[in-house]
This record gives sequence, structure tokens and C-alpha cells, in this order.
Amino acid sequence: MNFVLSSEQKMLRDLAHDFAENEIKPVAEHYDQTHEYPWPVIKKALENGLLSVNVPEQYGGPGMGVLEECILNEELAWGCSGIQTALMLNSLAVLPIKIAGSEAQKQKYLTQIAAGRMAAYCVTEPGAGSDVAGLATYAERKGDTYLLNGVKTWITNGPVADLFVVFAKTDRQERYRGISAFIVEREWGVKTGQPLPKMGQHASWTCEVFFENVEVPAENRLGPEGTGFLTAMKVFDGSRPPVAAAAVGVARRAFEEATTYARTRTAYGQPIIALQGVSFMLADMAMNIEAGRLLARQSAWLLDNGYDNTMPAAYAKAFCADMVMKATTDAVQVFGGYGYSREYPVEKLMRDAKIYQIYEGTSQVMRHIIARELAR
Repeated sequence: MNFVLSSEQKMLRDLAHDFAENEIKPVAEHYDQTHEYPWPVIKKALENGLLSVNVPEQYGGPGMGVLEECILNEELAWGCSGIQTALMLNSLAVLPIKIAGSEAQKQKYLTQIAAGRMAAYCVTEPGAGSDVAGLATYAERKGDTYLLNGVKTWITNGPVADLFVVFAKTDRQERYRGISAFIVEREWGVKTGQPLPKMGQHASWTCEVFFENVEVPAENRLGPEGTGFLTAMKVFDGSRPPVAAAAVGVARRAFEEATTYARTRTAYGQPIIALQGVSFMLADMAMNIEAGRLLARQSAWLLDNGYDNTMPAAYAKAFCADMVMKATTDAVQVFGGYGYSREYPVEKLMRDAKIYQIYEGTSQVMRHIIARELAR
């Protein structure tokens, strides 16, 4: 057993950290306040091989494994998790194509995504979030095409995406077995709403996506009819470890900001880091960040090496989501009144952290998965 990163992984970590330090951190406040989409950062990430990172090399991508994605996401989220989410969404949309796509689909679409075409992953609906099988969007077969109808919501990168991986019912009488997945191009009639206002991660745009009799070629269905739910579950196994790692990055940034402040802020004639009430909060942050990183990387390593990681990925996602919320809240507490001010970064970090307990499976759903596996 070896917990040391390889030389290539260390190079990736250093490259990602330098990018976060030089390209993300300096503009994080700007995008948080203006709610603009970070196109300049996206373009620089593409130039540096940090966009669509899980596209295999044979289709023009960097070909990173899930563990490498964890290393990368931790560093980018340390700079700004909103920008990091915008950068990494292509990787989420790539997963179902890698899992269920034909060779022709991979050649056509993965090469486009690797070249910088933006993609979005469409599962969530107004009436179906955690209950994926409850989605109402449907695709009706008409000869060699499907007519796609429905509404998706909270679709990250939806306003800027050219490609959409859409999950829809092809058999509305079934739940799990009635879902299929499709690759849909915007120009076929997909409509998107304005970016939805959010508590945090303002640089990452989400919106509603509308499908009204959108004609999708049957050749753009991913896998056989009725296999979409299984594909979505496999996607979660690959997406949850990097999301957990991103939460670690946000927590680490909060910890570093709080520690630096505690060393310089004085009270009662001494730096507040000398006070047990403060130093114990920092000690808890340090412990939990390390534990979260290990959980995320273990769940990633298992999947990369062919092992089932559903339960370890749920461990990582639940732990890291709750951990980052507590770490950022405690960081605000260390700063006191200044922590509540937008003049200091921990206020933004706390707002950005909350979403980790919600997207890619809520903390409650993660516990449901763990409990279900324990009962088998």
C-alpha cells in the first residue's frame, strides 16, 4: 500500500495549483460579484489541458483517471469552486458517453468536447431531483428519430452548452427500466433559460432547459432503450469522488485563510490561535480535511482499478459535503465579525460550500445508499 503520489500526479497537482493561484484566485471575487461566466478562464484551461480532462487520449483528450480528477479538482476548487464547477462540467457530460456510447458516438462527440465544445448533463427536473426514476421528460420513437419533450432544471453550463446529454422516459409506464439517454445538439431546437440566481458558486451558471418536439436521431441514443437509469448510476460512481475532492479544496482554502488570520489577530494580549477555543476549531478542520481527502482518493482509486466503489463514493461525498460546510462555517467564526463581511474570502467560501450537501446526491441520499448497502 502506498499513499504517495506518483511523479506525474505531483506534476498535475502543481500545475493545477499554479493555475488556481494565477488564473482563478485573482478573479474569483469578480465573477462572484458580477455573476459573469468565466470564459477567459475556460479558454486558458483548454490551452493548458485542464478542460474535458477525462476524454481518452484517442479522442483528443488528456485521458485522466478519476484519481487524477480528484487531484485536479481539489486544487481548482481551492481557487474558486464556482469556476472549478464551470470547468469540470464537460467531464460530467463525458461520463455517460464513455460508459454507454458506441464507437461512432465517441468519435463524433468526445472529439468535439475535447476540442472545447461545451456540454451539459441533463437529469434533474422540477419534480425529480433525488428520485431520478421519477423524471417526466419523455422521448417518443417516430421511425428513425425520437421526439423529445420536457423540462430540465438546475442544469449546470446549460446556458453555454452546445451539447446536452439528456435522460428521458422512452416507456412512461416504467420507472427505472423506462429511462434512456440521448446526446442532443442545441441546434436541433433546444431552448435554455436565463441563469438561475443562486446562493453561491456564481461563476457556474445553471438554468432550465426546454425540449419541445426536439427531433433526436435514433443513432444518438446512448445504449439500448431502458438502460439510462443504470448509466446514470454508473455516472455517479465516477462523478462523486471528484466532487468530494472539490469540497476538500474549498475546506482547505477556508482552513488556510482561518489559520493565517488566527496567527495575526490578537486578543487578550496574544494571537487568537493560542486560545483553545480557536485552535481546536482549526485542529478539527485539519483532521477532517485529511480524512476527506483520503476518502475521496480511495473511492477514485477503486473505480480506476476496476473495483465497485458505490459505497466508498457515498462515504466520500457525504463526509466531504458535511465537512466543508462545517469547515467554512467555523472559518467564518474564527474571523468573527469580519468573517460575515464580503471584504474577506471566508464569507464566499461558506456560501459556495452549501451546494456540496445538495448536488450529485444530497447528504441524506448518500446515507440512504450506505444504509441500503449495509442491509444487503
